[in-house]
Amino acid sequence: MGKLGVIIVAAGKGSRMGTAESKQYLQLGQKPILVHTLQLFQNIHEVNEIILVVGGNDVERCTGYVQSFALSKVTHVLAGGAERQDSVRRGLEALEQDTDWVLVHDGVRPFVSREHVFDCLSKAKEQDAAVLAVPVKDTIKVVDSAKRIQSTPDRRSLWAIQTPQAFRLSLLREAHQRALQDDFMGTDDAMLVERIGTTVHVVEGDYYNIKITTPEDLPWAEWILQNVRGEEQQ
Repeated sequence: MGKLGVIIVAAGKGSRMGTAESKQYLQLGQKPILVHTLQLFQNIHEVNEIILVVGGNDVERCTGYVQSFALSKVTHVLAGGAERQDSVRRGLEALEQDTDWVLVHDGVRPFVSREHVFDCLSKAKEQDAAVLAVPVKDTIKVVDSAKRIQSTPDRRSLWAIQTPQAFRLSLLREAHQRALQDDFMGTDDAMLVERIGTTVHVVEGDYYNIKITTPEDLPWAEWILQNVRGEEQQ
């Protein structure tokens, strides 16, 4: 099996939510969104440790969550960097040295199913790198800065990438180190791995694994919690 570490990234300000509070700390049911996410991985037996990366001003609050919600697998609560990539790199540096596999997951995705977490990890163990994703439902247009349509890619080739993203730890560390050396900033961890020549495989997830980023997401999240992915359904 090898040791499995999880990096939960929750350092974002969440300006699109339009609230004074960052989105990961908004209440969902009776708990902050972030706590739902942490508990999901806390309850997966195969996870050895969780590294939580948050905004510098939120370290104390999140350390409190770890204690009050008995999140015993959270070994570090770290202040994130300027960009998500910097935050993930800090998480990678904190993982125990004998860790073999790592999952990187968004703190505001509390509804990924355990089955899909394992599917993604299993594919990474075969291929070194795998990400959860779903086929795009809508027609996508490439649009220029003047809002003029430039092209229409074939929808059958388009997938919306989710998290977790699963990697052999040594591979992801190398990808991050190379990006740092080259001053390259990617949009996700898979992009950094692709960039050093490793093929990343897609594992199909589902549309309930939403990223809670705008006010419209909250009622939908409450519905998923009540009907699909609450703790009693996991």
